[in-house]
Amino acid sequence: MQRLSGGCLCGAVRIELTGAPYRVGVCHCLDCRKAHGAIFRTFAIYPADAVRRTGETATYAHGGTDRRHFCPRCGGPVLAEDGGDEVEVFVGALDEPDRLRPTYELWLGRRESWLPELPVARRYAHDRQGEGRGEPA
Repeated sequence: MQRLSGGCLCGAVRIELTGAPYRVGVCHCLDCRKAHGAIFRTFAIYPADAVRRTGETATYAHGGTDRRHFCPRCGGPVLAEDGGDEVEVFVGALDEPDRLRPTYELWLGRRESWLPELPVARRYAHDRQGEGRGEPA
């Protein structure tokens, strides 16, 4: 069974992931850019019971039930929860981010023209249109 770990910049918040994610994607939307201070954000969607968090986090409520968790000490973002049974883990917070490979991109209208093409199976103009939890590889 796959196990991954990660955390914030200062190490006060740690996350442990068990099993494979439902899907891994890249988002170019303005919200993700502003929340992460980066041109795009890479994320993995996991079952909520596959994610364990230790350490105190602060949250920022965004878009209804979406709560982004970050370390109150260093500000490092680690994950987001929407109150459902899935957790969005920020791949950049992982100790070994290369172990997860995105299979789709979102919000292509915001994508920078100078970025090289990513080796993904699907591209969406806006939000993901897929049925179910997974995404084709």
